[in-house]
Amino acid sequence: MSEEAVRAALPELDAIEDEDLRAGVIEAWTTAIAENEIDDLRSVPWLPPTQRDLSIPDEYLIDHVRDVAAGAISFVAALLDRRGAVLDIDTDVLIAGALVHDVSKLAEFSGMESTEVHDLLGHPYYGVHLVAQVDLPIELAHIVLSHTSRTNVEPATIEAEMIRRIDEVAAAAIRWRSTDDLRTV
Repeated sequence: MSEEAVRAALPELDAIEDEDLRAGVIEAWTTAIAENEIDDLRSVPWLPPTQRDLSIPDEYLIDHVRDVAAGAISFVAALLDRRGAVLDIDTDVLIAGALVHDVSKLAEFSGMESTEVHDLLGHPYYGVHLVAQVDLPIELAHIVLSHTSRTNVEPATIEAEMIRRIDEVAAAAIRWRSTDDLRTV
């Protein structure tokens, strides 16, 4: 898949003002696509084990990533509008972090089946490797590593904390399809 396909799948890339950072995010996705022989980015499942458990086969990674990016864009706008004078948020890092936070899943699953990356490393270590491989800033590796409770790394920056919380809500919105009480799933 090409850069154009990534741009088409992730229109939120245009919200990143720094051209080099935007290009790095695109390179992370195109590298992951090539390394994992992905033919159609839009057909990559969101989280196969959870999807099987909850009988929701029609959830896709790219939709979840876009949900997190949209949440980040909206939330940072609200925070900056209300508290801009006292907050120092790097909006480009926030949006880039939203867009790469789950790039690891391209290596963790092949269709609905887990791979050795998932079985032996788990989530999100391939993503951290990939972010470093394409020379994205360490702040993005930190966002990838700290966005999930599956690691022992807690968010150290406001951008990482925002992505962790927005990701949790976006995942809860998916799980909500299968329940009327999120404590049960």
